[in-house]
Amino acid sequence: MGSVSTDEAMRRAIALAARGLGTTSPNPLVGCVLLDSRGEIAGEGFHAYAGGPHAEIVALAQAGERARGGTAVVTLEPCNHTGRTGPCTEALIRAGVRRVVIAVTDPNPVAAGGAETLRAAGVEVEIGVRAAEAEAGNLAWLTAVRRGRPYLIWKFAATLDGRAAAADGTSMWITSEAARIDVHALRATVDAVIAGVGTVLADDPRLTVRNLRDGTLAIRQPLRVVVDSAGRTPPDARVRDAAAPTWVATAAEVGAGPDGRVDLGALLAALYERGVRAALLEGGPTLAGAFLAAGLIDKVVGYLAPKLLGAGPAALADAGIRTISEVVDLEFTDITPVGPDLRITAFPRKTEG
Repeated sequence: MGSVSTDEAMRRAIALAARGLGTTSPNPLVGCVLLDSRGEIAGEGFHAYAGGPHAEIVALAQAGERARGGTAVVTLEPCNHTGRTGPCTEALIRAGVRRVVIAVTDPNPVAAGGAETLRAAGVEVEIGVRAAEAEAGNLAWLTAVRRGRPYLIWKFAATLDGRAAAADGTSMWITSEAARIDVHALRATVDAVIAGVGTVLADDPRLTVRNLRDGTLAIRQPLRVVVDSAGRTPPDARVRDAAAPTWVATAAEVGAGPDGRVDLGALLAALYERGVRAALLEGGPTLAGAFLAAGLIDKVVGYLAPKLLGAGPAALADAGIRTISEVVDLEFTDITPVGPDLRITAFPRKTEG
């Protein structure tokens, strides 16, 4: 096969890591490529599911004796602690790996320190190869661990003039089946789907991940979270079925903010404690406005239909913005046609200071 540069190997490791998206939480996405002493690929692996073998262990098992004197190229600093699996640093040292190339250091204080342990054992360590690319691929987990709250994606669907429903409240279906299928793929990448009680009362959504063509449910379902300050979710609401776990989060249980409603910061902290690292905020406009006003939205995914309504509720309600100087600036990072609709991905611009 020929020798491979560490840069090429890291690119491969980042692609491998992405295969674990949606199944590794609360653990990170990690990919590893093991090069033998001649620089040829001897083994590779990725972290596939929480509790399963880490990427480095999979790659070492493939490499066998070829790992001795070789180089491990890994997207995240190898773990240094014993959790459900043993520390990867010890496995790399035992295997006789000479050098470890790391893209991003581990922000988790429990698992960090791997690079120091490796260096203390005489292993050469290099940090920062393709760091920006690896960071982008693992952005949700890294951001969540650094902040102690889930990475929050706000998803909405609207007409071109920004309406989420008609004046009579009907909203089925603003976007195409292709867009709805795309939303289910998005749900499959997160640990929790959040909706307000208003959306539950109006639309009675399932909030599950399923195949829209035949209705079959995905194997892994995110936690369904209903933000329901006063506990108004009906006992027979579809979110209460057995298809997926559900948490109806009330102000009495989570804690109330100054407005008497569920404290959204406390809600996200509680979700983090439950192992949620990425969450999808699906509705409705009032809840989205409250999350935006609290500065808790990390990413926006909007589906725009080539339709006009001219009246009816907007996709976003009051977010506490009173003048144009307070506008939330977004940066578009992707605009993709999905069927007849457009999917727009944007990130709130970081304010200076």
